[in-house]
Amino acid sequence: MKEPLLSVCLITYNHVNFIRQAIEGVLMQKVNFSWELIIADDFSTDGTKEIILEYKDKFPDFIKLISREKNVGPAQNFIELITNPKSKYIAYFEGDDYWTDPLKLQKQVDFLEANPDYSLTFHDAIVMWE
Repeated sequence: MKEPLLSVCLITYNHVNFIRQAIEGVLMQKVNFSWELIIADDFSTDGTKEIILEYKDKFPDFIKLISREKNVGPAQNFIELITNPKSKYIAYFEGDDYWTDPLKLQKQVDFLEANPDYSLTFHDAIVMWE
């Protein structure tokens, strides 16, 4: 199988109240390239892992899971997540974040492909406290 052009890297730990919306924000993306979702869960104990497994069962070829048998901490979880992809591009976000634009990834990849002198993109964000 050909390597994906983009890997969405989602890091999480005890995000039960947010993880479903985070994953749905990825799944709603409309793209014309190969891609994957890699989730690194740091041994969540609040039900986050069960929600992730529910999605993994629905999308076994799209979602890859880095699962822990014990908590390794945010630094180690991040390092293993971010070094896992073999894709050209990585879109990183955390389990309490979510995307609202279904063309977010397509716009960013289109820009990077058209502008090889650039190595990253970013956009405005809305911060909400709950």
